[in-house]
Amino acid sequence: MSQHELIGILERRRIEALVIKPIYEILKRELGLEKTRSILTEAIQHSAIEQGKEFREIEGGNTSLQSFIDLQVLWEKDDALEVEVFEANNSVYNYDVKRCQYAEMYKDLGLHEIGDILSCLRDYYFTEGYCPSVSLIRETTIMSGCEKCTFRYKNNSLDI
Repeated sequence: MSQHELIGILERRRIEALVIKPIYEILKRELGLEKTRSILTEAIQHSAIEQGKEFREIEGGNTSLQSFIDLQVLWEKDDALEVEVFEANNSVYNYDVKRCQYAEMYKDLGLHEIGDILSCLRDYYFTEGYCPSVSLIRETTIMSGCEKCTFRYKNNSLDI
């Protein structure tokens, strides 16, 4: 069993948030919110790409939209997300998140103003590291105050 199977992503994000929170508070005090968000964005982008590459290595480098769909159990573990899937195959993966414990957790930890960076932003960059031919379009997120998160993944390698 790999380390990725031991805990769900929600618990991983909670642990990370507890480490990041005091650093974030000091950076915000010293540099202001805008500069702190910029620094965190750069760090999280890099981290998410690297984590995606680690998952890709576990798959032996053979990733696809379907293998990405198979990983979603890690993000949903511990009832972290209430999801409604519309279409899931190797061409597209379309779903909405109706309830997000990630957003609730960041709010409870006093990190709501950077929750979008700590979780939502990762979705794009994890995918880039995991399966570069897959892209994500998301128009709304619960973290930004909307009723749902819209996830629209597309396998671009199938475009002619």
